Amino acid sequence: MFRGNHPTRVDEKGRLKVPAEFKRVIDEKYSNQFYITSLDGKVAQLYPFEEWERIEQKLAALSTYNPTKKKFLARVNYWGQTVEMDGQGRLLMPQLLRDSAQIKGEVAVTGNLTFLEVRNLEAYRLEMETEKFTPEDEKTLDELGI
Repeated sequence: MFRGNHPTRVDEKGRLKVPAEFKRVIDEKYSNQFYITSLDGKVAQLYPFEEWERIEQKLAALSTYNPTKKKFLARVNYWGQTVEMDGQGRLLMPQLLRDSAQIKGEVAVTGNLTFLEVRNLEAYRLEMETEKFTPEDEKTLDELGI
């Protein structure tokens, strides 16, 4: 499982150095192939390919005409690319997504259990300061049994 926030850098060539804490999980559980995508162009989602294939299998079972499936696939295909981690533990972030999400220099890499998210560190800080965790959010978690 991927957990926590491990800030790192994206170099001038657009390569993300995978933080050591996450690299250990990848080395133990996954191959070096990833599907990097986004739903909004603001946050990159890095799926170990094995996890992405699980999502694809679920999608394949849905009707081709399911409107949410079509909308989801349109977005993840627009932003998405298959990428292989190099020998130094770096992933080349797709140019389109780097530009859209301002993924350069200092970035936050956060664990989301089965995938990683990468976002501009300053934008992430601002989001944490402005989007408060509300009593309604707590109630929803309680209803989910968390």
